[in-house]
Amino acid sequence: MATPLTPIRCLYRAIDLFPDKIGIVSGNDSYTYSQFGERCLKLASALKKNGVGPGDRVAFLSFNNNQLMEGYYGAPLAGAVIMPLNVRLSIQELVPIVNHSGAKVLCFENDFLPMVEHIKATCRHVVRFVNLNQDYEALLDEGTPDYVDFMGVDENSMAELFYTSGSTGTPKGVMLSHRTLYLHALSIATLMGDAKDLVDLHTIPLFHANGWGRPQASTLMGTKQVMVRRFEPAGVFKLIQQHKATEMSLVPTMANALLNAPDRAQYDLSSLRKIMLGGAAASPDLVARLEAVFPCDIVSGYGMTETAPVLTTARAKGGVDESDPAVRHTRRAMAGWSVPGVEVRVVDLHGQPVPKDGQTIGEVIARGDHVMMGYFRDPDATAATIDNGWIHTGDMACWDKDSYIHIVDRKKEIIISGGENISSIEVEKAIFSHPAVFECAVVAAPDEHWGEVPAAIVVAKPGTTLTADELAAYLTGKLGKFKLPRLIEIREEPLPKTGTGKIRKLVLKEKFWSGKEKRVQG
Repeated sequence: MATPLTPIRCLYRAIDLFPDKIGIVSGNDSYTYSQFGERCLKLASALKKNGVGPGDRVAFLSFNNNQLMEGYYGAPLAGAVIMPLNVRLSIQELVPIVNHSGAKVLCFENDFLPMVEHIKATCRHVVRFVNLNQDYEALLDEGTPDYVDFMGVDENSMAELFYTSGSTGTPKGVMLSHRTLYLHALSIATLMGDAKDLVDLHTIPLFHANGWGRPQASTLMGTKQVMVRRFEPAGVFKLIQQHKATEMSLVPTMANALLNAPDRAQYDLSSLRKIMLGGAAASPDLVARLEAVFPCDIVSGYGMTETAPVLTTARAKGGVDESDPAVRHTRRAMAGWSVPGVEVRVVDLHGQPVPKDGQTIGEVIARGDHVMMGYFRDPDATAATIDNGWIHTGDMACWDKDSYIHIVDRKKEIIISGGENISSIEVEKAIFSHPAVFECAVVAAPDEHWGEVPAAIVVAKPGTTLTADELAAYLTGKLGKFKLPRLIEIREEPLPKTGTGKIRKLVLKEKFWSGKEKRVQG
């Protein structure tokens, strides 16, 4: 019998099997899965009473909280599309996204009232604005917790719409279907093991890349999910200790912030079992530091918004020896090997797999259950990204005999100096290994002789001193001469980041190419 594949089934399973278990914790509020399910159904009913129909977009401008989690299910239950918005975007960035999406409803927190007033004046297609701090409970009261039969769901219809971070260009709307979301949840669930006492800390903003699949997978498995409203080290430590959190996901900049937090030792963090790293390339040094502080499983992963997002993880693999700590740290910092539901390849310019020698570089492509429907209202961009059933990621990598993928760089961020290809990620990892470095980014800067050269922008740890000359001397011998940064800038202020913690390399690079940035010779 063909049963529609939809994330609604994740919710219904939690309601059926774990009705009295605490499912969602948001600030001082907590909800059993029965209570959470009832709120999702009431939201669906209320949306329909407010004219939301099949395919309509319901936008949320919100930090992580129970209302946004309810939107993940309430909108699809109403036949609509949930569209979490990046809370770190400026109003100039948000308005084009809201207009392009044609969102019918916008739910928002008080923090964004000034932005919403501007959106009201410029986005006329939004017919209902819901203040989550003032109007949301009244909206739920308009609905009833009537069961929605998912047998009528078209599994190939859109359930979620995410706009990309714009770290490499103009944001595009990524369409994720019911089918993709459900199969991605099953895939992630296979990696969770025995979930009976897991406590998932939602450190990743839910507006980013389907929340890394945790809203569906953790609900499917009946896991207690704790919302981290805004990432701040002391607050994260407090939640880990209070709720005995077992798992959390971090981008490298988040991990680095936790490692360097001065009050970390004041908290009991022993409940942690696994930390997932993703969103940007990790380094063996970062994995080693995390292992030393958090004695748990450290696993990197790889994916993109367009793949719901997880394609690979660097989890342990049968037949691969990790007994040597240095080997383990190197392995666990890689993108890893494919998760169930997808095929991943590293190919040359002709689409042929490159040798699995750990050295030959090609582009990562993928196909399978996790891949998006396409870009919303942008068939040209879709055709340019998906070719013959394979999505081209734009990420350059090599792979080894065990099919472990190692990301080298974004295709657009490879530095070509005097005809040599230089991986900005490789240079960043070498810089990051310096004990005084807090964060860094390497971009291409113009050079009359070489065309372009590596430029490093570095922030030192608080309480330490670091000069460009000292860092240049440290890197000598760690990198080939042609890979050494020709320009090094030591900054005091944090590097610019996207809403998901990725460093905005385009912003840093533009300053060099516009000639406005003061250059420091390393």
